[in-house]
Amino acid sequence: MKVSVQTAEALLLMIEAQNLPIGARLPAERALCQELQVSRAALREAIGQLIGLGVLESRAGSGTFVRQPLAVTMFRASQSSIEPTAIKDDHAAKDDDTDPLYRLDVYEARLVLEAGTAWYAAQRATPADIEHIRAAYDRLADFQRQGNTEQAALADAQFHLAIAQASHNLVLLELMHNLFERLQHNVVTARRKIYTQTYEFDKLHAQHSAILAHVSDGEPQAAREAICEHIGFVNQQITDIELQQARTQRVSRLGILL
Repeated sequence: MKVSVQTAEALLLMIEAQNLPIGARLPAERALCQELQVSRAALREAIGQLIGLGVLESRAGSGTFVRQPLAVTMFRASQSSIEPTAIKDDHAAKDDDTDPLYRLDVYEARLVLEAGTAWYAAQRATPADIEHIRAAYDRLADFQRQGNTEQAALADAQFHLAIAQASHNLVLLELMHNLFERLQHNVVTARRKIYTQTYEFDKLHAQHSAILAHVSDGEPQAAREAICEHIGFVNQQITDIELQQARTQRVSRLGILL
């Protein structure tokens, strides 16, 4: 664990132990360094992280103040790494392949969660947040051009999670992290089913571009509408493809030649 992250956790524990209320001023930098036994560089980086999460705020000429106390467990959830991982072929991952209603549950969960994360991200995203979202968007576009479905799906999931991080709402972020494996598998399933439809892929690219633009431009209503339209589009495409597959299988069973 990075020293700055450990220092941020120590600061949160100090705020909790001393029961510092919203608006309370933190001790001076030198005093904090002595109390926490850390360097000024580590302390400044930790304070920067907590300011970014909305826990602290810096007032020019006045110092650093408590803006919104945060439990250490929630801070750790916000620091969870969003790294590419292999798709797990376990029972949970199979559910939305064998049970269309379960896939619908995933769709509805994404719709509810991501409408909120996009809304708040458009209001709260920092320049660093925007760069994080844009980097995931660029990786997605690169892998898509290469025809690398697996890595494109991972980048797609990371794009949506980067938006959740930019919402600066730790409860929403924790829920999105818990949904990550399900979201990741859901995206892979969608891409496998529409992979051969270049026109539809162009639509997906345009939708991601619109989401990024609205979040970057600070347009919460447009960002929410764009992400809901995108998730609805993907769900409808999969539904249509599954319906066509079911019809084809039925015709085949009946022995009717197309």
